[in-house]
Amino acid sequence: MRHAISVLLQNEVGALTRMTGLFSTRGYNIDSLNVAPTNDPSVSRVTLVISGSDWAIAQLNAQLAKLVDVVNIHDMTLGPHFERELVILKLKLATGGFAGVLSLAKRFGAEILDDAQNSCTIQLTGKLGEIDAFIEEASQIGTLSAVARSGSVAVSRGEVALSTYSRDHRLTG
Repeated sequence: MRHAISVLLQNEVGALTRMTGLFSTRGYNIDSLNVAPTNDPSVSRVTLVISGSDWAIAQLNAQLAKLVDVVNIHDMTLGPHFERELVILKLKLATGGFAGVLSLAKRFGAEILDDAQNSCTIQLTGKLGEIDAFIEEASQIGTLSAVARSGSVAVSRGEVALSTYSRDHRLTG
């Protein structure tokens, strides 16, 4: 099963390496990794996507929670959450291909960043399935010359925030 896990991590040299090393030493590949600052400069928010059985991921989360650099952890897939990704792609277009780009952008609600007639750059933020479908359809309009994906970011629905999660829930689900 696919798991989207959010972690509040001390913003210190080596903290991310120690965290990701935990997954690699146990033979798990991280499918997506996103690291960004929070409102507290001493803490970063890490969102990672990993596949494995619920039991195995719960064990990994328990081990992750023991790392000194980990402030908090929440497996978003254990409850209702919002998960999105950003993609920016560059398309090389044949003559007349720009009309297809305009139609694609309108259908998906994407933004055209660079509208040259022979090469254009488009961005879309959406659910992972929408991003995959968008890239597939774009590849039918022109040649993909660059695809940059942010990786998943996620937050819980409702009042629970990652910074308060451990107070109300067990770290391992």
